[in-house]
Parts: sequence; structure tokens; C-alpha cells
Amino acid sequence: MTTSNDDRPRPRVLTLLFDGVEEIEAIAPVDLLRRAAIVVVMASVNEQQVVEGRSGIRIQTEKTWSEIENEPFDLLFIPGGPGVFELFENEAILQIIRQRNQNAQWTAAICAAPKLLAAAGILENRTATSHGSIRPELPISSDERIVVSDHIITSQGAGTAIEFGLQLIETLTDQKTAQSIAQSIHF
Repeated sequence: MTTSNDDRPRPRVLTLLFDGVEEIEAIAPVDLLRRAAIVVVMASVNEQQVVEGRSGIRIQTEKTWSEIENEPFDLLFIPGGPGVFELFENEAILQIIRQRNQNAQWTAAICAAPKLLAAAGILENRTATSHGSIRPELPISSDERIVVSDHIITSQGAGTAIEFGLQLIETLTDQKTAQSIAQSIHF
């Protein structure tokens, strides 16, 4: 954690971005987290700092995965989109997910990304939600918009991205901060 102007530690979030990411699922939560004074680092899993989303929108990241993979973060956030399926072959990312799980550290995934958590083996005996098309592939699935199970937060998709971002804020700070951000955006 870094410190804020009042010297309280500020939570740190690592957002993994990749070609084919669902832009809304990535940017809406990042925007909300930053409004809550949470430090968010967007890192490309590629070696380039620009990723192209599923709708062709180019997103500039601050870092690449190789520059950031060993830094401490309070929460790992993985958005969905068709590009997430390429991460199933990335053993370094799967290992980080497993390690965070062993250390009971927060991990959040939306849309198709919960399937990546399942591939890493961390959803056994945990309820999760996801995009409806992959929900049957999760070990224990729910049709809830957002599910918090132990230190894992999952959400359904683009239509739940704002709610999901607010849940991340509440998890990392408190309910009052999340409510304040929700009011500021007329949610």
C-alpha cells in the first residue's frame, strides 16, 4: 500500500489487460477505483504497453506484466473478454492466481475471467458467477450479479461493471466510500 494525503495506506490494485479485453469491464472499475483514491496499475500481459480491446479501442497501460509481476498488490483484477482465453496458457499468471489464493489475498474477475480462476484451480468449493455462457463450466455457479466468496470476487459482465467496481471499493476501503462514489456518479 502507498499512503494518501492523510497518511492512511492506500490500497493497490493490479489490473491485467490483454488484447481482446472487454473495454467496459476493464475501464469502468478502474475509473471508479481511482475516484476512490485507490492506486490502480494497469499492466499489459503482452510486452507492449498498448492493448487493443474487443471493440478495437486501444488502451495505454502503465506497465507490462514482466515489469510488475513481483510487486505487492492488495487485489488482482482480471477483466473478461475473448482475449482472456489466451491467458489459460500463461503459467506465470496461473501461478500468481494460485499463490494469491494460498495467501488468502483478494482476486477479482468479471465475465469470462472467472473461468481463468477455475483453470487455476481456485474455485473448488467456492461459489462464483460469470458471463452466462461459461457459468455452467464453473465448479459452483450462481446467477447473482456479484459473488464474494472468501477472498474471491466475481461478476457477470459488462452490464455489472459499475456494481462490480463499487464492490471492489467497498472491499478495499469501506461501505461509506463505495456509497459516496456511487452517489457521485448518480448510480
